[in-house]
Amino acid sequence: MRFILSIAVFAGAIMSGCSYLPFDTKSQPTYSSVANSPFITNNYRAADALITQLGNRVSNNQPIIVATIVNIDALSNSSTFGRLVSEQISARFSQQKYSMVELKFRGDVYMKQDQGELLLTREIKSVAQSQNAQAVIVGTYAESGDTVYVNLKVIQPNTNIVLAVHDYAFPIDSNTRALLRKTSR
Repeated sequence: MRFILSIAVFAGAIMSGCSYLPFDTKSQPTYSSVANSPFITNNYRAADALITQLGNRVSNNQPIIVATIVNIDALSNSSTFGRLVSEQISARFSQQKYSMVELKFRGDVYMKQDQGELLLTREIKSVAQSQNAQAVIVGTYAESGDTVYVNLKVIQPNTNIVLAVHDYAFPIDSNTRALLRKTSR
């Protein structure tokens, strides 16, 4: 009896260190504990806003491309900030079961060292067609004194029609400043 009681106490001690928090993926974003960063949360909410606007105008089964978010004052330049925003937007779409094309592995996309996948307007149709992509997510960012403004658009590449758009902003704190500073030309 003592043996069974000892096992029960030991099992109880082990189980008290574990917790299970169920969540409904349809009503709540599924952010991991590591993703409690306001930067990640802001980007995931932006992606969720685009997904909501898209409704049933895009399919989960046909690919979507995300281009690197670029500096609005120098459209051929980006930064760690722009590349990271693009990565997180793509990640969130992927989490929501959209088929995302990873362009880093493609040779037919304009790649500028340390810039990411910069899709020039004239190349969007060509790249989207070669990837059988139904949509391309593009965007810009602009710095002001204490804020970075981001604009994202989901474009239908064969018509250049904007299917969804979302604007949001980040305060320029030390983390954001560091991401913006890492710009290559």
